[in-house]
Amino acid sequence: MRYYPVNLKIAGRPCLVIGGGRVAERKVKGLLACGARVTVVSPELTPRLAALHRENRIAWHDRSYRPGDLAGAFLAIAATDDEPTQEAVQQEAEQDNILLNIADVPHRCNFILPSILSRGDLTIAVSTGGKSPALAKQIREQLEEQFGPEYALYLDLLGKLRAIILEQEWPTTANKPLFESLLHPDMPLWLRTGEWLKIEAHLQAVLPEAIGRTCLNRLKLQFQSAGSA
Repeated sequence: MRYYPVNLKIAGRPCLVIGGGRVAERKVKGLLACGARVTVVSPELTPRLAALHRENRIAWHDRSYRPGDLAGAFLAIAATDDEPTQEAVQQEAEQDNILLNIADVPHRCNFILPSILSRGDLTIAVSTGGKSPALAKQIREQLEEQFGPEYALYLDLLGKLRAIILEQEWPTTANKPLFESLLHPDMPLWLRTGEWLKIEAHLQAVLPEAIGRTCLNRLKLQFQSAGSA
């Protein structure tokens, strides 16, 4: 089966996690990082999940799953090895058209979770369609070496430059090649080592005169500060 890759906007949406162990903890962390409103259903919680509940960052139903628990959820994740529970959750999700992932049981899921590499707003997802999560993890670890933390700064810089360019209200046909010209294979390295003179020389070479030195100086201060943080 082929899966349709998609990024979901879950900020502010109700998401349910069934289970309170280490796998559930990882799923909860991922949901919270994207701004979801998370409820956990489990008679037990890991120390970290218990702390999140005390901090009012998650809601908690101190019991096992019951039919009807998925009501109102945008998506649900079941992190339990109990097969009757898995089957009941699947039936409820199918009945109510709720997005469901059951950890390590792809045939019961209507969506699966890829192995994720995050660098700020840069997200690289690796999926094997559920055939080999171990291979997906291995590839993600290889990508971690190729795409270091400096890529978060790189993307942030490109995003700020894109906004500045769009403010000029130039034709789309002019913007597209300009966006592409901003890219440079050494830019992540320059950001990591703080070589702003090289960054500035590149940007001055590709940006129109309408985007002047004042703009570049402002960006320089922002990214030098970010690089030293």
